[in-house]
Amino acid sequence: MGTFILRRLLYAIPTLIGISIITFAIVRLSPGDPIRLFTFGVQDITQEDIEALRRTYGLDKPIPLQYIDWLGRVVRLDFGQSFIYHKDAGRLILDLIPNTLQLAVVALLLQLLIGVPLGVIAALKRGTWIDGAVRVFGVAGHAVPAFWLGLVLIVVFAVILRWLPSQGMLTVGKDVWDLPDRLKHIILPAFVLSLTGIANYSRILRTEMLDILGQDFVRTAHAKGLPERAVMFVHALRNALIPVVTALGGILTILVGGALVIEQVFSWPGLGRFTFQATIAKDYPVIQAGVMIASVLLVLSYILRDIAYALVDPRIKVK
Repeated sequence: MGTFILRRLLYAIPTLIGISIITFAIVRLSPGDPIRLFTFGVQDITQEDIEALRRTYGLDKPIPLQYIDWLGRVVRLDFGQSFIYHKDAGRLILDLIPNTLQLAVVALLLQLLIGVPLGVIAALKRGTWIDGAVRVFGVAGHAVPAFWLGLVLIVVFAVILRWLPSQGMLTVGKDVWDLPDRLKHIILPAFVLSLTGIANYSRILRTEMLDILGQDFVRTAHAKGLPERAVMFVHALRNALIPVVTALGGILTILVGGALVIEQVFSWPGLGRFTFQATIAKDYPVIQAGVMIASVLLVLSYILRDIAYALVDPRIKVK
């Protein structure tokens, strides 16, 4: 297992280098000058002052040299100083990752705890109104825009019913370990973030369960007199979960990336919202640090997927 993980990490190095090159080029070649942007409105600033700032941040060099300098620092885990906050960009991102991961993990749990049972139930109740309702929900879950649903839920549950808060992750003045208060804040954004995954997993499980229930090994298990529960959960469901594990490969990055919109709607202080604000301000170090750290999460999620493969499918061995 250790050799497998090490090998996958080594394979990921060229991918991360490629992502860094593309990100660096896009950020540097996009229109606008960050120095003029954050000095806009400053009185008595001269062209010499602007050029001095550009030299301070290394923006006066050719882009290839800027990339080499930046990559050399990243190897030492130094992502540079934020143009706006004048703090280490990597530290700014790392401080916000727990907030986004908290939201993403809860959303992932909702996807699995709701989507998987819905798919199984729809397969077992094929042709009934329950099956039809799950299928309609699957289509609606993909079609409804996340930002629109978030605003609707805020109006209903925060404004009209006043059951749940509309923004933030903790009530002002509350203790950071106040779990009930945190739960009230995370319910709406986590549900909106998880909706597409719930719809996706319910459709995948329904299709896979219908296919597996018609296979010979399931009929053989019934013929041997095994209990229905053992046939469904030990034989059928375990095989049906393999495509779900495949879909989980990049789910962590998808959730983190999708959290950008949700964090904006619910004012959740996370990585997506912060990176979006940095993009508007053309804060190069923060943007690059956010993309690279998200890319590392993608690599780790794929490694975890391969390990989960071995747990779900006994035919697959991790070496």
